[in-house]
Amino acid sequence: MKNEREKTKFKWNADDYARHSGVQQEWARELITKLNLRGDESLLDVGCGDGKVTAEIANHLKAGSVVGVDSSEGMIDLAKRNFPIHEYPNLKFQMQDARELSFNQDFDVVFSNAALHWVLDHRPVLQGIYRALKSNGRVVAQMGGKGNAALVIGVVNAIITQGQWKKFFENFAFPYGFYSPEEYAPWLHAAGFSAVSLELKPKDMVHENIEKFKGWVRTTWLPYLQRIPERLQELFINEVTEKYLQINPPDQSGKIHTVMQRLEYEAIK
Repeated sequence: MKNEREKTKFKWNADDYARHSGVQQEWARELITKLNLRGDESLLDVGCGDGKVTAEIANHLKAGSVVGVDSSEGMIDLAKRNFPIHEYPNLKFQMQDARELSFNQDFDVVFSNAALHWVLDHRPVLQGIYRALKSNGRVVAQMGGKGNAALVIGVVNAIITQGQWKKFFENFAFPYGFYSPEEYAPWLHAAGFSAVSLELKPKDMVHENIEKFKGWVRTTWLPYLQRIPERLQELFINEVTEKYLQINPPDQSGKIHTVMQRLEYEAIK
């Protein structure tokens, strides 16, 4: 029987996410530089979200082509609106689940940033990526890894076992696939990949102010928020923020920091 998390389809607010995902975009740009693109490759972006990162990649591939896929209809609709084919003729967006990729030897490169930790079982994801790649193709990916956002998770886990929140979290299972290199390496090997690199990378996520921090919680902590009635979600976000800032206050300029751990790998088919 599938884990409860695997059966849940989250309701993304694509426009709100687009406004509060600047840090993810910044990290994606760092990852794009590691692709060392020639400019004529075919590339698949798995978990493309609102499409802004995918469009940046398309600008690097003027003689190539890019396909962005995401399981959220709202995200794909927003991506198509913001990056229409008449302005980006080498760019397409499709609604697909990362666990059920339909491609067969279509791409030179597969890219994924800040997306795959939304999947618990990565084996079907890696099998689909392997099928999607041409011979000697490569995948470059980064996602939340073991220990990611540990302070925030500690705060949230304490809150959901107390008071008015407890009843909403009966039989709740940890919803994210945050893995270590030691856990991930066998899956890459079993899928047929040769790992070039595989490591945990600490990152400092910086939010400009309290409202930006709340925006991040509101747009990305959906497994928790969507168990709570909508009328109580803002109250929950405020409580998470208040308790987090008690143990990790803003810096002297008012910015809020969160220590993240990112699992990053490059592998060859």
